[in-house]
Amino acid sequence: MTDPLQATNLPPRTPHPASAGFVEKTPLERYVPPAKPSLVGLSRPQLAEALGTVGVPSAQGKMRAQQIWHWLYVRGATRFDEMSSVSKELRAVLDAHFTLARPEVVAEQISVDGTRKWLLRLPGEHAGERPHEVECVYIPEAGRGTLCVSSQVGCTLTCSFCHTGTQRLVRNLTPGEIVGQIMVARDRLGDWLGARGAEGGAGERLVSNIVMMGMGEPLYNFEAVRDALLIVADGEGIAISKRRITLSTSGVVPNIARAGAEIGCMLAVSLHAVRDDLRNELVPLNRKYPIKDLLDACRTYPGASNARRITFEYVMLKGVNDLARRRQGVGQAAQGHPGEDQPHPVQSLARHRLRMLRLGADREILRDHLQCRLRLAGAHATRARYPGRVRPAQERDRKALRARAPRAAGHGDDGLTCAWTALVGCCCVSCWCRSAISSRW
Repeated sequence: MTDPLQATNLPPRTPHPASAGFVEKTPLERYVPPAKPSLVGLSRPQLAEALGTVGVPSAQGKMRAQQIWHWLYVRGATRFDEMSSVSKELRAVLDAHFTLARPEVVAEQISVDGTRKWLLRLPGEHAGERPHEVECVYIPEAGRGTLCVSSQVGCTLTCSFCHTGTQRLVRNLTPGEIVGQIMVARDRLGDWLGARGAEGGAGERLVSNIVMMGMGEPLYNFEAVRDALLIVADGEGIAISKRRITLSTSGVVPNIARAGAEIGCMLAVSLHAVRDDLRNELVPLNRKYPIKDLLDACRTYPGASNARRITFEYVMLKGVNDLARRRQGVGQAAQGHPGEDQPHPVQSLARHRLRMLRLGADREILRDHLQCRLRLAGAHATRARYPGRVRPAQERDRKALRARAPRAAGHGDDGLTCAWTALVGCCCVSCWCRSAISSRW
């Protein structure tokens, strides 16, 4: 039997156009607010300022803003008529000048395991042109539910294994459009105060975790992502803890420290290679911010500790970064700062020569060997699963393989938490949503 860990001689590959040309794209459009803007995504000061423009006295601005904030982010109001604590006169004025609109849902897919995917429509810059579309994905787990959120229409970057990288960067999303994705999910799931979700009992929160792992590079839309996540984490609103919010980046080094200082959420880094020459091809942004600079930024990430770990994502590509000699440095790269590694396979893309590790024993053995190497090196290594297409027989095989996997000294069952990285192929717009979900072995 051929050893799947044995290095093989690969034919020379022609560099992907994404890695041979530019690294960053420029937005093709800008956001143009409609005549009746939505109040979704405004901070409290911005909300009070908006109320002042329609005649609300400044002495009442803070109080009225708090009322509307409660109805928006605690009750999930979709119409001003629902705001019973607001006077009828003010409701009429608000309805004449503003809306509570979320992104329009144009398609919904529901899997047998409860995974849901929504295709959302957003307006373009010019009237009459084709609207833009992004996706968000809800992935339920026992005791939690994770929502994967997009930050851009398209993506600034050109990662060679990601189909979103082949798309144009149309524009950045606004804070309202980012928060609106979460509100759409809670609308569809009935996850507001006083509502009973279709998948849970009364009082059970369905959306408990947020991951910025949808379309786009969040740190290239930093201000909007920051403002949106601060609204999501506000204790008097949607109230999702910052420890349950994860921002994934390909390595925009200057904004990593800003994310820790100004947002304070968890961090995930798309690593995928531990050598600059290989990562330059997989993640062309590495040419601007090489691995050394990226790891230095991770070591100094504000708030990072053994309890607030940084996640390193590692997509295993057949014949590219899955060979033994290329995996040996992953654990070494993860040493020196709190972190965990998440190796997982990726599906093939028709336009690329990169191929996934084929389904079956070889792929499982490769992942198990890499996981064991990382653990023995002292890293917290975790595995991947596929929401939306569960195969019971395959899950049994995985459990059997994990039961036989050796453990590093000091990493016994009592102290080991397995954070699964879920990889969901978003077929409608051909992007990849990667959602980090924690579960106990």
